Amino acid sequence: MFDYGILRLIWWAVLGVLLMGFAIMDGFDMGAMSLMPFIGRSDSERRVIINTVGPVWEGNQVWLILGGGAIFAAWPYLYAVAFSGFYLAMFAVLCSLILRPVGFKFRSKMPDARWRSFWDGCLFIGGTAPPLIFGVAFGNAIEGVPFTFDQDLRMTYIGTFFGLLNPFALLCGLVSLCMILLQGASWLAVKTEGDVQRRARRAIVNFTMVTPILFLLAGLWAGSAMEGYRILSLIDPHGPSNPLLKLVARAPGAWMDNYNHKPVTLLVPSLIAIAAGMALWGVASRKHVIAFIGSSLMQMSVIGTAGVSMFPFLLPSSIDPNASLTVWDASSSRGTLVTMTLVTIVFLPIVLVYTSWVYYVLRGKVTAAMIKKQGDSLY
Repeated sequence: MFDYGILRLIWWAVLGVLLMGFAIMDGFDMGAMSLMPFIGRSDSERRVIINTVGPVWEGNQVWLILGGGAIFAAWPYLYAVAFSGFYLAMFAVLCSLILRPVGFKFRSKMPDARWRSFWDGCLFIGGTAPPLIFGVAFGNAIEGVPFTFDQDLRMTYIGTFFGLLNPFALLCGLVSLCMILLQGASWLAVKTEGDVQRRARRAIVNFTMVTPILFLLAGLWAGSAMEGYRILSLIDPHGPSNPLLKLVARAPGAWMDNYNHKPVTLLVPSLIAIAAGMALWGVASRKHVIAFIGSSLMQMSVIGTAGVSMFPFLLPSSIDPNASLTVWDASSSRGTLVTMTLVTIVFLPIVLVYTSWVYYVLRGKVTAAMIKKQGDSLY
């Protein structure tokens, strides 16, 4: 269990699980806020939408914190490059996330329509900007990021903020945003009724169609029209964490290397098709929990596909491919990974049980009648 190579694989998988958890859990409240101006046509309807996520959005952000913490502790080179190179993008995410708690707290403090409209706009930005920026950042990770290391492993990044806004990265941003909008619509279909639910159901159908198409376009672009990265030298899974001890080449179609086995090749379209089918069937049969599960499977499939496509790369370098970060040479020490694994084994079940209990207690729909009756104690 404590083999260094196995530990590295475990924490690569844990990072993927945390990203999926963020997309599923924090994704639905961001998606709901992003959809609010379009699904909520009146002040009462918008309050219904806000209060479907009001009790849980803070807890959902734990997935984002855990993801950042896992990168910091388990993958320090990745943390250094990503959080330094994407600094302005991360700062934009932080600013948009700050608008969320402020918007929730202040939106209903005054009945003035202009006041509430302003905070609605802040909540919309806070729900739309993070998934869009994260998608753009991930698109740049697939293309390669302009960084390198010197012989003392000091990192140099030569990119710019506007350099991140290239066509492929923007397409990945749209994929990410559509995924989150689908998740938000599925959540609203579960938690609301009447006109709000009807509009959410329509949004589920629309984004269930759009998301796989955009994802397919991004996959075809990355697999056929873009150079991927391929390791040329032998690399020791138990070796030291030094990104400079390998040879890497860029080659057309290299991101498709992990799909040379037929079962893996068939798995991706199968999962996407199953997820889309569950979402559409859930809407048609009015079993909205099934639609939410289908949407969640869509998040997992897209993120898992990207991770498998890049494996073992975590963050390739576009200007010095040999400096690219991989699972085998960018991790913390074996002792650190052992400690983190033991802590996770102890505390992760507690977090999952507590979270499940919270959602069980808060089960049921949010209605306009509830807002009217308990308006002073709700957002």
